[in-house]
Amino acid sequence: MNTSFARAGLLLAVLAFAGCNGTLEDIAPKAEKSLPPALVQSMRVKGMTQTSPIMVRIFKEEAKLEVWKRKDNGRYDLATSYEICKWSGQLGPKFTEGDRQAPEGFYSVRPHQMNPTSQYHLAFNMGFPNAFDRVNGRNGTHLMVHGACSSAGCYSMTDAQMEQIYAFARDAFKGGQSEFQIQAFPFRMTAANMARYRNDPNYQFWTMLKEGYDHFEITRVPPKVDVCGKRYVFNQELEAGRSLSAAAACPVTTQPESLRVAYAGYKAKYDAAFQAALDGQGAGKVAPVSETIDGLKEAALVADWSRRRARGERVTPQPPTMEAPHILLADKERAKGPVTTPAIAAAPTPAPAAASPQQAVVEAAAPTDGAKPESARPKLTQRLLGMFGG
Repeated sequence: MNTSFARAGLLLAVLAFAGCNGTLEDIAPKAEKSLPPALVQSMRVKGMTQTSPIMVRIFKEEAKLEVWKRKDNGRYDLATSYEICKWSGQLGPKFTEGDRQAPEGFYSVRPHQMNPTSQYHLAFNMGFPNAFDRVNGRNGTHLMVHGACSSAGCYSMTDAQMEQIYAFARDAFKGGQSEFQIQAFPFRMTAANMARYRNDPNYQFWTMLKEGYDHFEITRVPPKVDVCGKRYVFNQELEAGRSLSAAAACPVTTQPESLRVAYAGYKAKYDAAFQAALDGQGAGKVAPVSETIDGLKEAALVADWSRRRARGERVTPQPPTMEAPHILLADKERAKGPVTTPAIAAAPTPAPAAASPQQAVVEAAAPTDGAKPESARPKLTQRLLGMFGG
């Protein structure tokens, strides 16, 4: 009996403390929540331990985030996947601070990049800009995978999803993994998808990413990623005493013979499938494409819009594009030209009063809760997301 009273008293004391000074979240921190038992059991069946290394793959167009884990045989398998709640911008890489683009490329996450106290529930920094971004003059800050389902340059998940993704990373670090790789792609890099975007201004960049994508598809092991000659290179082996420089030309390198042979066979099959996809398009079988960022010039336009918006200027409700480059509402209205009234028309009604700068900012910041990137969504609407990140 005394033990029961003691336990009850302790529970009341804990609840009183939580009510006065915090919440139950302080007692069971969200960053320490365990993975669901069913998911842990599923991993065991696949030959994975809870603390084995992980890798993350992101696909913008499909709005998918995949968590892969290393199995007992050293190869990786899919542990689970999640629907991305929101991602920002268009298909294509991030170029500059304020362009609202979510990064594409190969990134590394180390323990110090984990943020258990993020105002966006939980988060980890993707590591943008990496060596490739920096040598190519790309910049931005605070590019995250986080909760709260709100994004302007990030990949945003629901809070419940983020608790699991965070737990995967936390457990892998506890198991001794020093860093895990994030592979962020515009879409699954199949022959059909690459053929859809063969005329896109980002195509050469995507072709470069595809080699790393292919290496993982072949080996089921995260590729070794380096940068030289201002480009990504994968699974390259150097002569003793040599090193790679992101800005300098790539030296002579080799690849493991088994990988080289496997990649040649994989590439031959891909080339045939790519040509078949082009032939299908020529026959009128054209799949729709999503909107993409039109290079650095469009990124700079959006970044300027972001800066003016933050200053409270009367900007357009949606970010500009190369097709509609106006940033200030006044410029957009002037570009429409004078409006003429037919002679037989009735007397014109008074024009509505111009919105104040404060009203314009409120309209520009209107939330878009629940919006997800979709291939059919207009370009400007897809860009109007939350207010976090670069």
